[in-house]
Amino acid sequence: MPDTVFQTDRIEVTRPIPAPPAAIFDVLRSPAGHVAIDASGMLQDCTGEPAEKVGDTFVIHMDRESLNDVPLGRYDVTVHIIVFEPDREIAWDLGPDVPVPHFYGYRLAGGGKGVTDVTSYYDWSKVTGDRKERFPVVPESALRATLGILERTVRAGR
Repeated sequence: MPDTVFQTDRIEVTRPIPAPPAAIFDVLRSPAGHVAIDASGMLQDCTGEPAEKVGDTFVIHMDRESLNDVPLGRYDVTVHIIVFEPDREIAWDLGPDVPVPHFYGYRLAGGGKGVTDVTSYYDWSKVTGDRKERFPVVPESALRATLGILERTVRAGR
């Protein structure tokens, strides 16, 4: 399985995590899980319940200062679940409030012997115009680090 895949407008990073897909998916569908595993430093807190289906939403309280790129300060985003396949895949975008069409997600594939291959992906292929130059906002290193934090979080049973 590829470790990192760079496409023109998409990054995918894969890591084997020694845990069942259900335990991993529980973290990924939870707003608190998103905050707990974030390696970018932008996700500060959350409001809402874990996602249960496509169309569910929750709010993430953000702080862009950790990236030191755009002086947005503290702000909120609403996560809109666009893919929800329990124990297999979850993806989200920021809905109509953020008119920049990019999305994030995770794919899970059981690798045997209690190990799940987890792929984190970030896609900005539908972004156009001058905004395209600002992508990727979250670098490959942050996606990779988030997978490491995900493993630690699942292992700790959080």
